[in-house]
Amino acid sequence: MSTRSVWRHFDYVSLVIMLLIAGLSIPIIASGSAPYSPSPGYYVERQLVWIGLGLITVFVVAAVPYERFKRFAPFVYWGSVALLLYVVVKGHTALGGQRWIQVGPFQLQPSEFAKIAIIVALATLLDSKVSMTHWRDLVTPFLQVALPMALILKQPDLGTTLVFVAITFGMLLMAGVPIWRLLLIFGGGLALVIGWIYLHLTYPHLIPLPMHQYQLQRLLIFLHPGADPTGAGYNVIQSRIAVGSGGLFGSGLSLSHSTQLSYLPESYTDFIYALVGEELGFVGSIAVLFVYLLLIGRTMYIAVKARDRFGLLLASGFASLLAFHVLESAGMATGIMPVAGVPLPFFSYGGSAFLADSAGIGMIINVYMRRQQPISAASSPSTSVYSKENAS
Repeated sequence: MSTRSVWRHFDYVSLVIMLLIAGLSIPIIASGSAPYSPSPGYYVERQLVWIGLGLITVFVVAAVPYERFKRFAPFVYWGSVALLLYVVVKGHTALGGQRWIQVGPFQLQPSEFAKIAIIVALATLLDSKVSMTHWRDLVTPFLQVALPMALILKQPDLGTTLVFVAITFGMLLMAGVPIWRLLLIFGGGLALVIGWIYLHLTYPHLIPLPMHQYQLQRLLIFLHPGADPTGAGYNVIQSRIAVGSGGLFGSGLSLSHSTQLSYLPESYTDFIYALVGEELGFVGSIAVLFVYLLLIGRTMYIAVKARDRFGLLLASGFASLLAFHVLESAGMATGIMPVAGVPLPFFSYGGSAFLADSAGIGMIINVYMRRQQPISAASSPSTSVYSKENAS
């Protein structure tokens, strides 16, 4: 199939949904950032720059045949690990975490790009495995993910660490790991974490935790934010108030009392969905979630239509990323999930997340564009097996 014919199969649906979400975010970012903006429209102008760069990123990633990603996977993986190491040693500190590096006038967050890097690296590894039905098959994937996760947790960035967990389990499921085995691992891990936290709270001097105390408070305070209304519970309480005050149709754009009076923290980044609830109400909030449902559904459609196992894993990894981000961001704003500082894809203000997510969109468009190409002779055995099963 020629290059020209490949571009005829460009997936405009995914691109349009991405731009729709980004377009809907602009008036919300303008409203939420107004009290903190050094000049009128400052954050909106910067976000528009990121949207433009994101579009370029989509087309650049889509242009490279995705089977070549396997060749670059080791460099992408170890490059992201190197950047995460640099952040731990010399990164810029803000909001209680050392997560950014300065690039000219901008601050970039390498952990956002590490999410895409781990999708590519893990897809490459899993595609090389013919079977994923034994316990020993899980050792190398978990080891591969453990290193960048540990560096991200060191920053500390608990939210991104949880995203890695979602990506890993989603891709393992699509790689053929029995669901009962994944549920057993997840349930055992969750029980271990809960037990460890309980023992730490009971014997704080004997049982240490590999996280900061404020992170533990943020994890637990959503259960009872009134226990510390002016401290750890403040963000959760104000977010719930903002969502509740929006009612059915909301207060209207730029008419948020929570933002104007600076009650709602991070109203144009982490808690932007709470601002959506206040200004657009229940109807607007559900509409935003519906658009995300379309994007996640489209991504899974591309996954099952992929011509090989590698394409399936790439698309399902990005779908897992999107699903967790939306679930955690919306759940955090409404008080049903712990506060983990996860941005809403293409909606929250921020360049690193937008560029990384744009690379993900370029990746799934890439898989869709080449879904009808013949499998090359260089494909792995597992790829050939998948194609035959898919054809049958």
